[in-house]
Amino acid sequence: MSEDHVLAGYRQSIDNIDAAMIHILAERFRITKAVGAHKAQNKLPASDPGREERQIERLRKLAEDAKLDPEFSEKFLRFIIQEVIRHHEKAAGTAG
Repeated sequence: MSEDHVLAGYRQSIDNIDAAMIHILAERFRITKAVGAHKAQNKLPASDPGREERQIERLRKLAEDAKLDPEFSEKFLRFIIQEVIRHHEKAAGTAG
C-alpha cells in the first residue's frame, strides 16, 4: 500500500495544531495560576460568575464568526473555567 501524501500532509498539520493548542493551554494556565495566587493572597473569591458568563458569550460569538459550533466551544470553555476555579480554590485552601 503506497503512502497517501495528501492524508499525511493533513495529519502533519493536525499534529502541529495540537502541539500549538497544548502550548497555548499551558500559557493560559500559567497566567490563571498567577491569578489564583493573587486572589488567594487578597482573599478574593475563586470564581467570578459574571465575568465567566461574559467570556462565554463573547467566545460563542467568536466561534460563530469562525464557523465553529458555539455549543462545542461553550462546553470546551466551561471545562477550562471549571478547571481554573478548581485550581483557584486549591490555592485558597477552600477546595471541596
